[in-house]
Amino acid sequence: MHSADDLIAEAAVADVDGWGFAYLDGRATEERPSWGYAGLLADAVASTEVAIDLDTGGGEVLGRCPRLAARQHVTEAWPPNAAKVRDLLGPRGVTVHEIAPGAPIPLPDGTADLVTSRHPVQPDWSEIARVLAPGGEYLAQHVGPASAFELIEHFIGPTTAQQRRGRHPDDETAEARTAGLEVVDLRTARLRMEFFDIGAVVWILRKCVWWVPDFAVDRYRDRLRAMDEIIRRDGSFVAHSTRHLIRARR
Repeated sequence: MHSADDLIAEAAVADVDGWGFAYLDGRATEERPSWGYAGLLADAVASTEVAIDLDTGGGEVLGRCPRLAARQHVTEAWPPNAAKVRDLLGPRGVTVHEIAPGAPIPLPDGTADLVTSRHPVQPDWSEIARVLAPGGEYLAQHVGPASAFELIEHFIGPTTAQQRRGRHPDDETAEARTAGLEVVDLRTARLRMEFFDIGAVVWILRKCVWWVPDFAVDRYRDRLRAMDEIIRRDGSFVAHSTRHLIRARR
């Protein structure tokens, strides 16, 4: 294995645009939920007239679907990702909406048969309910509470009970019901993550900027070196992600 400083320096300038994770191949692993979101998404959009995928990233997940909705829309707030999704899905007739974070969903009331999202930033349940047609469905895989917190707490220190409660599926289903949606399916998973070199950790912290919001290599170099020592001693740094699948119907 290369030195810690070499691994850190290389990862500090690596491309983090889009929502692909090929950089981590052979360098980190994460278990996948048993429900297979990509397959559920492909089945759902293939039989849908009007669908919108929220926070689509670079369109990588939706782009794997063999057939899309007859009128397929996506939203994305980060300009580099919006450019990627236009290149990837524009040729397939997808309408790409580059919107500001927290902006309303760019569809009229009651026009969507399907709203989807893989790891939305902040699901706006009232907006989801507004754009869904009667009988329309929301299908999504959300990040759950305290996801990757072993890694996060290595850098920022202990978190509060309130912080660990964020994104709890019980809270989200209650919010969905308050917005007028019927939750018809909810499944949860806790999944093992392993990081096999410190470069993989630097890269993921640069990509998932909300994990350690003030992350910078120089600011956290001592903590990075301490984690590098753990990886070299134990073979990996282990954390756990949490996910939940949610289906809701208007």
